[in-house]
Amino acid sequence: MTDILDINPGVIVRCRNRQWVVLPSENLDVVRLRSLSGNEEEVTGIYRHLLEENLETIDWGTFPLPSATQVKDHAAAQLLMDASRLLLRSGAGPFRCLGRLSLRPRPYQLVPLLMALRLETLRLLIADDVGIGKTIEAGLIAREFLDRGEVKRIAVLCPPHLCDQWQQELREKFHIDAVVIRSGTVSKLERAMPSSEHIFSYYRHIIVSLDYAKGDRRKASFITHCPDLVIVDEAHTCASGNNKSASQQQRHLLIQEIAAKVDRNLLLLTATPHSGIEEAFLSLLGLLKPEFGQLSLDFLSQEQRKTLAKHFVQRRRADVKLWLGNETPFPERESAELPYKLSTEYKSLFEDVYNFARGLVTTTTSEMSHAQRRGRYWSALALIRCAMSSPAAAMATLGKKLETRSNSIASEELDEDLMSSYVYDPAEKEQVVDAAPTVVMEQGQESYSSTDKRKLKEFVKAAEGLQGKKDSKLQGCIKTIESLLKDGYNPIIWCRYIATANYVAEWLKQKLEKKKGEVRVIAITGELSEDEREIRLEELKSYSQRVLVATDCLSEGVNLQSHFDAVLHYDLPWNPNRLEQREGRVDRYGQTAEKVKTFLLLGQDNPVDGAVMDVLVRKAVQIHKTLGITVPVPMDSKTVSEAVFKSLFEKAKEAVQLSLFDLPGNESGVELIHSSWDKAVEREKVSRTRFAQRTIKPEEVQQELIDSDQILGSQEDVERFVKSACSRLNCSLIDKKKGKWLLSSIPDFLQSALGETPLLLTFNHPAPSGVEYIGRNHLLVEGLARHIIEDALINLDNPTAARCGYTITDAVESRTTLLLVRLRHLLESSKHQTLLAEECAVIGFTGSPYQPNWLEPETARELLQQAQPVSDAPKALKQEEIEELLEDISELERDLEEFAFSRSQSLSQSHKRVRAITKEGAVKVKPQLPMDIFGVYVLQPGIIRNS
Repeated sequence: MTDILDINPGVIVRCRNRQWVVLPSENLDVVRLRSLSGNEEEVTGIYRHLLEENLETIDWGTFPLPSATQVKDHAAAQLLMDASRLLLRSGAGPFRCLGRLSLRPRPYQLVPLLMALRLETLRLLIADDVGIGKTIEAGLIAREFLDRGEVKRIAVLCPPHLCDQWQQELREKFHIDAVVIRSGTVSKLERAMPSSEHIFSYYRHIIVSLDYAKGDRRKASFITHCPDLVIVDEAHTCASGNNKSASQQQRHLLIQEIAAKVDRNLLLLTATPHSGIEEAFLSLLGLLKPEFGQLSLDFLSQEQRKTLAKHFVQRRRADVKLWLGNETPFPERESAELPYKLSTEYKSLFEDVYNFARGLVTTTTSEMSHAQRRGRYWSALALIRCAMSSPAAAMATLGKKLETRSNSIASEELDEDLMSSYVYDPAEKEQVVDAAPTVVMEQGQESYSSTDKRKLKEFVKAAEGLQGKKDSKLQGCIKTIESLLKDGYNPIIWCRYIATANYVAEWLKQKLEKKKGEVRVIAITGELSEDEREIRLEELKSYSQRVLVATDCLSEGVNLQSHFDAVLHYDLPWNPNRLEQREGRVDRYGQTAEKVKTFLLLGQDNPVDGAVMDVLVRKAVQIHKTLGITVPVPMDSKTVSEAVFKSLFEKAKEAVQLSLFDLPGNESGVELIHSSWDKAVEREKVSRTRFAQRTIKPEEVQQELIDSDQILGSQEDVERFVKSACSRLNCSLIDKKKGKWLLSSIPDFLQSALGETPLLLTFNHPAPSGVEYIGRNHLLVEGLARHIIEDALINLDNPTAARCGYTITDAVESRTTLLLVRLRHLLESSKHQTLLAEECAVIGFTGSPYQPNWLEPETARELLQQAQPVSDAPKALKQEEIEELLEDISELERDLEEFAFSRSQSLSQSHKRVRAITKEGAVKVKPQLPMDIFGVYVLQPGIIRNS
């Protein structure tokens, strides 16, 4: 038995009648072992105590040399090379995470990763535009830091409606299993853990609702048990400032306390870091470094700009669409306005509602408290907005019997933040309020007369008679959706209120779901739990034609591009940021449609829609077209909306002659908003020039990608391997054109993982709806590679892949020997325990093993990949030649050791390039000898066939 103290990572041992590779272990009491094939599903742990008591034994082992009986054709040798590379998980490349990804990141998505690795402690704000892939960029960083051993645990703090999506993205794309902690999941999670443990520390990786973590009862415990890497999504909801809500200030204080621990890694994500208000933006930057919060952005020194640029990356689509010669297929956005005219009956209702609402705010008395006057103002706005949303929204808001309450409110302060959340569209809140604003009406009803309440009942009755055919807004929507479905689009309809969404969905169902199974219409709103939303969305995705009717509970951060490609704004948002958030759900990286269509449903004779369009929406659309980004209005949403609608109650005499843009003073409301907005646009142009990401040069990313592809295999290698493996296993892929392939018969050994249903797949990312993308870590690739390697190691008679080969080819002019080898390196750093890195390589020489003339590694690899046979030789001759070579293979031992040390030096240089920081980040790399000889192949010049 070996001395167990000498068992180092990377050595080969024998245990339980099998050979294993020793892996690093966080628990020093456990020896971790992995099968020789590289199958990480077969990792076994042996307690050292069992070894000490001789209840288990471990002895030194060796990697078995090939057998001459395993000689096969050259294509079978190429198959083994591809399988051995594609099964690597702890790759020796400069980015360790690439071996564990189930996606192929775009080159530009590696820029934040390089930036993160060059920081002593990770403090980074990723502010890339909507749809570029911030989640992927964050996942890359998390996976890399975990694989380097620089962090042990991660936490994602995000809005509650994004928790499940984060969980799915981390699991499926990055092989990180995390639990979701929010009010609806806590009880179940706590039942599954020991009572002595704390939920924030018991689970290794956690995804926590921001509002759950910020609560007074939970904030302290979260800070105490906080993981060493924290990702904050939708970080703009954590900015602070004078006009921010109490809830938002609480979120800011939570992140501020997290950031107070100077060695904690912090990653902030937002597409809208700058709300237009510099104080809020600086509060975000201050979370990265306190001194950033004191900067004057218009007067930065060169050194300050340089320092800030190391912690802040912000790019538009135009910046990354064509980068490193690699084009990212963002869709083209085609936008249009859909005007409609109110029916006579609906117009009459609106004018009645308007006159009533105007009366509420213009007939206040001195006896009314400030809270009562503001209550009337808010209820007037809510009434107008609901009446113009839909008859259903009007009925839901007004149909509820108003409560008789005491007059105690007269002396109370009105919760303005609560009121605005029901009426406006604040984009900085964590959770969208899409319920009918009955609470707003109840606040206003304190001063209502009996006549006022009677009129409200009349409005409800009138709204009941407008549903369906007399609702021209609804009819315009139905017509547009029918046209989109006919053209093959799958649309999303965005509504402001739950009642409107359910109303629209019900009428669309009656119109479109005539034949079962053809078109499915489903509404998803805030009245559903997170789980219910997910279930409904998954059901909808299963239909070939689908229509989603949703409120803004889905508009922030939720990825919908895989199954939807058109947007219709049923209700115009009163915040231009919301417009981009909605459209960004489908117009983003991963959208396979070349064109996405977006429509604004606009009431021509609806002055409220006219005001929103002229003041906010058209301006926002024009800015986006010009700059390629969204620039927020540099005022809080309440100020903007009040400015726009102030004259609705003060200046107009008739609803049909409204002028919504006049404010007291020399500058009108619209001029004030637009002039402030224009200044913000100019600041944004300067800011993007100032902070353009120049700290990472494209050629640096390119070099690391080249190195990684050579070690782990490229996407082209994945495609070649799968096609070749399936062909040799008698389950060939069927070409379905346009990059799609059908695997009609799933091999028996893969059915437990993939099932028996035929698989429609593609090797191109993003994959169209209904087609599965096959990357290097897909279960199909992993299963095929594992099967082929395990078969090659134990099958001495007729393996699928070749460990030995003898090929007559014109690719060489003299006899050439190629060796397929697997190397293991130990990576040592002061920041983490010893890590194990692996790579496969092809090395070759001419002449005999006694006096080899070594080829350049690139030449050897190309020969194994590209050499083509020109004739064949008798099998007995092939086996005889291979037998002689294997007998002399030990003569190469010193040369192989030198190659291993050379590769370790190259790997060390690669890590230095990536981690160009202090000595603390230096990594020592040394080879773990001997290397594994997977295959030996002889290439004989073609001229031999004429001798």
